[in-house]
Amino acid sequence: MSKLKFTEDHEWLRAEDDVVTVGITDYAQNALGDIVFVQLPAVGDSIAAGDEAAVIESVKAAGELKMPLAGTVVAVNEALADAPATINEDPMGAGWFIRIRLDDASALDGLLEQADYDKLIA
Repeated sequence: MSKLKFTEDHEWLRAEDDVVTVGITDYAQNALGDIVFVQLPAVGDSIAAGDEAAVIESVKAAGELKMPLAGTVVAVNEALADAPATINEDPMGAGWFIRIRLDDASALDGLLEQADYDKLIA
């Protein structure tokens, strides 16, 4: 069973066992506008909590995906290189960024639930 969590920086994390898929929320993609470029880490990279995991460039601004939890990259969404607009079209589906194997799966407990995130962006 997957578990969906959110951060105050507008990232979502969908956990399935000890692997987490990470992306940005609909709120974040709306704020950025049309996304034109994404730079993702390499498979095998270790990312510490708080580290930059990806660079996002849009017509309005440049930003980054900050990793809220530590882990090792096990997959990247290579389709985003040719179609970064997928993030705008389907931010919580086909627009995912990376999958990581968490160093500590219990760290997910410190992230926001859907209802808490909804209050944050209201």
